[in-house]
Amino acid sequence: MDNLVSTPDARSYSFPKEEHLCRKKLIDELFGRGSSFGLYPLRLIWLPALAPTTAPPQVLVSVSKRNFKRAVDRNYLKRLLREAYRLNKYRLLEADGGHQVAQLAIIYTGKEKKPLSVVEKKLISGLERLLTEIGATPAGGSGS
Repeated sequence: MDNLVSTPDARSYSFPKEEHLCRKKLIDELFGRGSSFGLYPLRLIWLPALAPTTAPPQVLVSVSKRNFKRAVDRNYLKRLLREAYRLNKYRLLEADGGHQVAQLAIIYTGKEKKPLSVVEKKLISGLERLLTEIGATPAGGSGS
């Protein structure tokens, strides 16, 4: 077990409770002041941090009750979103010079269920776009 932990490529693929965005005040602030873009079937909304960091952002995952009436379907899609984020959050955390995302909302806006491969591909491109958009802001542009 020691050799697994000591390897430099050892990544944490966890998604602990501390990384979940739950406080109503923070959620209201995210939706009120946050920036967003859509990448069908996803919509990403984020609030920038004051300084670049390597700490994981707090993440909110949501699926519309309007599009998916059955709780089983909503829960399935939320599981897919959490799994896709969990496996690919290292792209955000290992960005050169850190990232500037304090809070992030991942919202499923599609009207039909998509497989994990599609959701994961869109989330990866969304995280990469998020890094470039935040890097374009004056506060984050000093790393280039």
